[in-house]
Amino acid sequence: MTNTVMPQWATLDRRNLLVQLFVDSGGFCVFGHDKCLIPEHHYSVYTELLITDWKQSDRQDRLGEWQAERRIMHNLGERTFPLTGRFNAISQEIYHSNQPLYFFEGQAVSGVTLLPFVRVRLASSWIRLYVDLGTELRQVSKSKRRKAMRYGKPLPQETEAIIKRKVLQAVRDYLAF
Repeated sequence: MTNTVMPQWATLDRRNLLVQLFVDSGGFCVFGHDKCLIPEHHYSVYTELLITDWKQSDRQDRLGEWQAERRIMHNLGERTFPLTGRFNAISQEIYHSNQPLYFFEGQAVSGVTLLPFVRVRLASSWIRLYVDLGTELRQVSKSKRRKAMRYGKPLPQETEAIIKRKVLQAVRDYLAF
């Protein structure tokens, strides 16, 4: 006596369905036609297609179970929605009115024109503007300019005010365009 292992798709219900299908069709057309010439209606071809569908269905079921198990295993049980809730209309307006127009990212000297420029990122955007400072930094010593560009040291307040004014004008011109 040999020990036979049934395939995974061959559940008891499915095997009963195949036997019932064979008994009803007599091994010929599963739809009951007398002289059927359509190959897909013949018992052997029809059952092969049916078994292929069952295998695909089982595969999708196993994948769904695996994904659900994985989601459960890796779930930390933490809340993922905001704890404080959403903005109401007034709070949202106040928040957006207090946001800056741009964020200062750095300053350097252009390799083409050999003039200083600053790089700013517009708020709530990926757009970056490169604002040419021209000769605005000439009144500051070369050492202070280099330290400001290389190490981020602050410039004198009047020079910072001039730079901020030029950047703000450039941002407003861009936004007005």
